[in-house]
Amino acid sequence: MQSLQDHNAVPIGRNIGLIAGNGQFPLIFARAAREKHLSVFATAYIGETDPDLEAQVEAILWLHLGQIKKLIRFFQRNRIEVAVMIGGVKKTRMFTNVRPDTKAIALLATMKHTDDDGILRAFAGALDKAGIRVLPSTALVPELLAGRGCWTRRKPSRSEKGDIELGWKLAKEIGRLGIGQCVVMGGGSVLAVEAIDGTDATIARGASLGRGNAVVVKICKPNQDLRFDIPAVGVETIEAMAGSGATALAIEADKTVVFDREEMIEAANRAGITIVALDRVDN
Repeated sequence: MQSLQDHNAVPIGRNIGLIAGNGQFPLIFARAAREKHLSVFATAYIGETDPDLEAQVEAILWLHLGQIKKLIRFFQRNRIEVAVMIGGVKKTRMFTNVRPDTKAIALLATMKHTDDDGILRAFAGALDKAGIRVLPSTALVPELLAGRGCWTRRKPSRSEKGDIELGWKLAKEIGRLGIGQCVVMGGGSVLAVEAIDGTDATIARGASLGRGNAVVVKICKPNQDLRFDIPAVGVETIEAMAGSGATALAIEADKTVVFDREEMIEAANRAGITIVALDRVDN
């Protein structure tokens, strides 16, 4: 039997469940699981999950958001005792493409607040009651977590450092309030705060106001449940910054997933963008 190293060293058998959202992370995870001789049984969301995932898994069930009963039954039929939740779901889609079953409705009825973390924790709790333990999304791919330091040739300027320090504190606060994980700063002012439109749109809004003087800070929420919804960045983040005129990116070390790291750094160097991964900022 193989084991995964999460906070409680949860042992697993040959099968693992994958609750797949959008982006490349579900594909990366599925390939990593296959390399470890695990059979992946995936549930995927219609209109969100990359169809290429089908070729990477043992079996796949396509669902609408809110179909919790079908998901649990699929995992139970395939003797899934542990699963991961990987990839996002466009928040705007949550208002247009949801088909909640009776279990989802009952779950929502018990919640006072329907923020992202609250919904995900409640969902994980429902899985746990069904005998399915949710593991951290990086359980098989810890190498994707950001390492501390300045990754680029150019280091942050004095003004960028000031914006990073202030932006870090403000991002932690909006995270505590359940608003988002990203802020865009410029000249000591908040240019944009992430909301339902997501990180790339936040970068575009903020950088357009900064006019070449915009710093992006994207970090983990305080008390973030690391099983899901941790921040992620990649080449697309740098492309969004370069296209909008943002000059610096600060992320949280060991709590941010990084895709295509080398390509991302090369793109940042070409655009003159600095990338730093920090575990804290000075008071």
